[in-house]
Amino acid sequence: MSALGEVLRSVGAQEAPVEIFGDDPVLPVRYRIAAAASAALGALGIAVTSLAGKAQRIRVNARAAAISLRSARYLKIDGKSLPSPWDPLSGFYPVRDGWVSIHCNFPNHRDAAMRVLDTPAERERAEAASRSWHGMALEDAIHAAGGCAGYVRSEEQWRRHPQAAAITSQPLVEIARVGDAPPEPRRAARPLGGVRVLDLTRVLAGPTCGKSLAEHGADVLKISAAHLPNSGLVELDTGIGKRSARLDLRSEPEVLRKLVREADVFIQSYRPGTLAARGFSPEAVAALRPGIVYASLSAWGDTGPWRERRGFDSIVQAVSGMTEGAKPRLLPVSAIDYVSGYLMAFGVCVALARRASIGGSWLVRVALARVGKWIVDLGLVSAYAAVAEELPEVELEPLMAEMDAPDGRIRYLKPVLELSETPPFFEKAPVPLGYHRASWTSS
Repeated sequence: MSALGEVLRSVGAQEAPVEIFGDDPVLPVRYRIAAAASAALGALGIAVTSLAGKAQRIRVNARAAAISLRSARYLKIDGKSLPSPWDPLSGFYPVRDGWVSIHCNFPNHRDAAMRVLDTPAERERAEAASRSWHGMALEDAIHAAGGCAGYVRSEEQWRRHPQAAAITSQPLVEIARVGDAPPEPRRAARPLGGVRVLDLTRVLAGPTCGKSLAEHGADVLKISAAHLPNSGLVELDTGIGKRSARLDLRSEPEVLRKLVREADVFIQSYRPGTLAARGFSPEAVAALRPGIVYASLSAWGDTGPWRERRGFDSIVQAVSGMTEGAKPRLLPVSAIDYVSGYLMAFGVCVALARRASIGGSWLVRVALARVGKWIVDLGLVSAYAAVAEELPEVELEPLMAEMDAPDGRIRYLKPVLELSETPPFFEKAPVPLGYHRASWTSS
C-alpha cells in the first residue's frame, strides 16, 4: 500500500486522486521524508476537499513538502534569518556506554538535567559529569527530575524495548467519539471558514497543526502563558495565520472555559495529564462544548511504560535508532514534528466532516514516536549522502511569499498543498505571543 493509502486507512477515510510529483532524496536524509510529508499533506488535501464540498484537483510537490520539514529555517524578518532555537547545552552527551541526547531548549528542562549531573550550566563540565553515567540510568534520572533525555539506541535495541512494542500496536492517527452532539452541517467560502480553533500547543508539531488549519480558513487563537518557556522567534513561523493570547490556567481557567464554549476545535500538546489536571481533558472539554473536536499530541502515545513521559522530535530520533555515526547526529530536518502536525490537521478535518454528517464530539490522537516509526518503515533512500544540504535560491524563490507583520517584513514558505478550487493561503500575519486579548472577537 502507498504511504498515502496508509494514512487514509488509519482512520477509515476514502481514497481520492492526489497528484504527487517529485521524489526523494531532496536533502541528505536516508529516510523517505518527501514521501512521508507528501502523503500526510495529500491526505489533508482529501479531507479538506471533503469539507469544501466540491471536487477539485489535489497536487503536492514532493520537493516542497520535504523543504517544509524545516520551514523555520527559511523564514526571514527584514531579510534576516531566525536565530537557532537550540540552547548551547542541548545535544548529545558522552556516557559510559555510548551517548545520551539531553533537551535543554526549555530552561526548566536544562535546569533539571544540570541538577542530575550536579554541575553548573557549562557544556564542558556537564559532559565531564555525564561520562560517569550509564546511558539508561542517566535517561531515567533526568526524566525523574522533570527533564527530558534519551539514551541513543540502535534500531535493534529499540525494537526490543517495551515502549517500541507498545508503539507498534498504536494507530498512526486515531479518531474516537467521546461524546454525543447533533450534526453541524457546514457551508462556508473556504473549507475551514468559520471554524474556531483553540491552539494550546508548543514547539513544532502541534503549532504546525494549527498553522495548517489556518491556511484553509480556520480562525486559530494561540493560547500561551507568560510563565511557560517558548521557542522564541521560531513562534513567528508556526504562528502565521493565527492570533495569539496569553492565559494563566492557574488563575484564569474560566477564561479558557468561555473560549471553549464558543470553539469548534481544541488542540493541545502538553505532557499527558497536564491539561486534564486543570479540568481540560477531552471528556471535560466535550462536556463544555458538545460537538468539539479535541486533538491531542503526545511523544509516546497512550500505551507503554513511557506513556506519561515528555518527549520531542530529537529525543524520539535518539532512542529509536534514527541518529547515525560514531558521534550521533540529528537529521537536518524536523521530519517527525512537521509530519505529525500535518497528520493532526488531517485527523481534525476528518473529525469535522464526521461532526457535520453524524454529529458527536471527537478525539484525535497522534504520537511523535508512532509517526517516527511510520517514517522509518517507509524505507531508505539510496545515494542520499551525495545530496547538498543547502538548496539553491532559484528553487526556493518560487516557494516563498512575503507579508508585513508587527516584527517587520516577513518572508515565509507558502503552503505546499495545492487545491484547484480552494487554494490555501494565510489571512493573518504572525504576531508576538500574547499580542491579542483572549477573546474570539479581538482584532
